[in-house]
Amino acid sequence: MNNKKSISMFELKKSNDKYHFVLKASNGQVILSSQMYASKSGAMNGIESVKKNCGDDASFEKKEAKNGKFHFNVKSTNGQIIGSSQMYAGESGMNNGIESVQKNAPGAEVKEIE
Repeated sequence: MNNKKSISMFELKKSNDKYHFVLKASNGQVILSSQMYASKSGAMNGIESVKKNCGDDASFEKKEAKNGKFHFNVKSTNGQIIGSSQMYAGESGMNNGIESVQKNAPGAEVKEIE
């Protein structure tokens, strides 16, 4: 049996003395991007918050932009936005993005990118 499979991953990056992360699906597509954090520990807490909260549909804030495209935010229990999606042409794409976060985030590994 072949145990080698593509896995989803949180990539933690530092730029200009601040940290942020992206969640990539197993196909390498970015499905969630974080805000900037002042510290690495803050960004790691953000990743843990996404993992913990993504199972709850109430954590997802669905939005429609003025241009008619759709996107979503993942919020922590205190209402703070911890991650945002890309823009989707339709509502179904946005819903697929939410499902992808719910499927990929809990077991995603964290990789620090230089």
